Amino acid sequence: MDIKCIASDLDGTLLPPTKIMPAEIFPLIDEMYRRGIVFTPASGRQLPNLKKLFAPALEKIAIIAENGGLCWHEGKVIYCNPTPADDILYALDIIKREKDLFPLCSGVDCAFYDDGDPEFEEKVALSYSSAKRVDDIESAVRNNTILKISVWDKQPAAEHAAGVLIPAIKGLRTKVSGYDWLDVCTPTANKGEALKALLERIGAARGQCVAFGDHMNDLEMLEASGQAYVTANGFPELKKAIPSIIPSNAESGVIRKIKELL
Repeated sequence: MDIKCIASDLDGTLLPPTKIMPAEIFPLIDEMYRRGIVFTPASGRQLPNLKKLFAPALEKIAIIAENGGLCWHEGKVIYCNPTPADDILYALDIIKREKDLFPLCSGVDCAFYDDGDPEFEEKVALSYSSAKRVDDIESAVRNNTILKISVWDKQPAAEHAAGVLIPAIKGLRTKVSGYDWLDVCTPTANKGEALKALLERIGAARGQCVAFGDHMNDLEMLEASGQAYVTANGFPELKKAIPSIIPSNAESGVIRKIKELL
């Protein structure tokens, strides 16, 4: 089957350890677009940040943001799966009991937080183009569509936040999304469901999709694609589930594989 969609996680996958966008991706996006392939960055980052990162090519791509909470294509949100306010507040209460965990409530257009820890605010600024510190986080949650809580951990999230929050937060999806981040959202929100919505919109079959990832929050997206690849630097459990391994993000594995596919 011809390829119609190529989806890639960013941090740890497409982006090198420096987190600077590879210049080579934009000529590749042009070539994919010319061939009728929809390139789709799929990230835990927010939509405004991803639009900024891919500003030179927005008319040629789709975007999966907030770890699958929404999908954007052709200038509009085509899929959105928010987490109910009561569920967000329930999880926030548990998160705030723990030391060194800092929650950020991600809305469609803006993220909200109420802790002014300088290190946390620095981390937020790296990945969020639109974020606001508020005095009343409950009001922000109730008055906005919230997709997920992104929890920043001063310790490695897989060792600390996961051990504390996964057993404590019931009825929600709680998954490590990077070295020091963990996400909490409604159980049905993941990159795989967002990718399925995009494939249906563009008239593509599963076998016409290629996907790349490095962490467990990419698993459903990889399972929803016909060809799935994990970077060599990927999380060990993901490499067990998806055994097709490409060179690491430091070695431009995704760029090299896309060139090979084209």
